[in-house]
Amino acid sequence: MTVLLEVENLTVDIPLAAGDLHAVRGVDFTIKKGETLGIVGESGCGKSITSFAIMGLLPQSAIRKAQRLAFSGQELADLTQEQLSDIRGNKMSMIFQEPMTSLNPSYTIGEQLIETLLRHRKVNRKKAVERAVFLLEKVGITAASSRLKQYPHQLSGGLRQRVMIAMGLMCGPDLIIADEPTTALDVTIQAQILSLLAEIQNEFQMGQILITHDLGVIASVAHRVAVMYAGQFVEIGSVTEIFEAPMHPYTQGLLACIPIPGKTKRGSFLGSIPGKVPTLIGDQTGCSFANRCTYAKEACLLKDVDMVSLGPGHSYRCVLSSEICHQNAREAACT
Repeated sequence: MTVLLEVENLTVDIPLAAGDLHAVRGVDFTIKKGETLGIVGESGCGKSITSFAIMGLLPQSAIRKAQRLAFSGQELADLTQEQLSDIRGNKMSMIFQEPMTSLNPSYTIGEQLIETLLRHRKVNRKKAVERAVFLLEKVGITAASSRLKQYPHQLSGGLRQRVMIAMGLMCGPDLIIADEPTTALDVTIQAQILSLLAEIQNEFQMGQILITHDLGVIASVAHRVAVMYAGQFVEIGSVTEIFEAPMHPYTQGLLACIPIPGKTKRGSFLGSIPGKVPTLIGDQTGCSFANRCTYAKEACLLKDVDMVSLGPGHSYRCVLSSEICHQNAREAACT
């Protein structure tokens, strides 16, 4: 399959009064046409900052560096802001986390939808409106023509999220980044949105990055999973590999927090990860998860830990051997 996005050694540093905040630290991945990569991790681990770095939407004070950050073979770091604007919203699009704050309350849904198409395509207003109505219907919004005249506050949360999806599709992008698209939605609407994203991706063969803290969401729609902790990918692999043979202690801890139908007894305690996330301000040495890891040893604190490859597409960041990690995963599954 065609590689759409290549990210190699991506870092994002944000200068603060107390020192530099190392928000993203050495992230590597690729996205192919028609593929969904799920990025999962707890709040504050760097998922959204990673997506903003790709889209060029970081705060002015943030410092982005990468050995390679290429879209369709074109190095994004070499582009001017005008050239990047020609790609952003056109070939690369993003569905933001909270549609109520992402949609402009002063403009109608229609104006906000057609703006993107008029900016990037040589079409007249009539064609842009027809495209907007088509996509609103495609994402399951009834009476689409009348919806164009409404303002964001006149729509429910689920409808606003569908509008955001339609907006991201206006120019038929090759890559779409969905930043927690089901946050604050009830489970019924959440399932509809996820099904919709999967259906649209299959139809248009887009690459997709799905950012979430919900492993259940990842399991239902992603092809590959990247587990993120403290600004780094600590494990990356296929959905099957991550869920059936998790290697990193953090991945194992996340999965232990999920109740298993038919196995987890009603009223029993779910798994939890003790401790708290370390600060990312200042120099970083050793494994960031060491202070919360049951299997931590002295070596974890003294040196930086590289990714260990287990084969094509599956790697993890830990000093423990794969045999020990497998054994730990089996023991955790039995408790």
